[in-house]
Amino acid sequence: EALCTADAEAAAAVAQGDGRINNMERDIEHRCMTLLLRQQPVAGDLRRISTTMKVVTDVERIGDHAENVLGYALQMKEDKRKFSDKALKNLKELSQAVYKIYDLACEHFSNPSEELYRVIYDLEADIDKMVDKMRASNSKRLSKMKCEAVQGLYFNEILVDLERVADHSLNIAQAAKKYEIYDEDE
Repeated sequence: EALCTADAEAAAAVAQGDGRINNMERDIEHRCMTLLLRQQPVAGDLRRISTTMKVVTDVERIGDHAENVLGYALQMKEDKRKFSDKALKNLKELSQAVYKIYDLACEHFSNPSEELYRVIYDLEADIDKMVDKMRASNSKRLSKMKCEAVQGLYFNEILVDLERVADHSLNIAQAAKKYEIYDEDE
């Protein structure tokens, strides 16, 4: 939303959210390390703690990517530049798909199922295709000088960040799937 509207309130919420995510990451890692050192967990409990530590890193990186997108949006506004309506529409569609995969990955982490994992896996592949198509279109526009180089570069950087959010979301789902499989073997 901050990207498409360059809304100062939305931008402030993203920046504040990233700070909260960083603090929560440190707190969760501290709690996990405390459990490891004091309780010396084995088997399933150890896997749960190690999986949580892996997932919290992915969530923190997602926050960083959201903040990067915010930075590009604010820089565009400051430079008095804007993306075309078509580019904004495509970015909004991509952002919605990325938000959906993150939301589904969090759901899958809490309640893993093979069916939900397959949806996440397929959605990540769809997001990759969307990004590839948008990147190719942007490259074509840049080569034909149909958009300013700065805008084209920002657009590509935003695509990278959104694609990485989808990748981290898939990582979260894969961590939950891996944990679920190990639980069944116990």
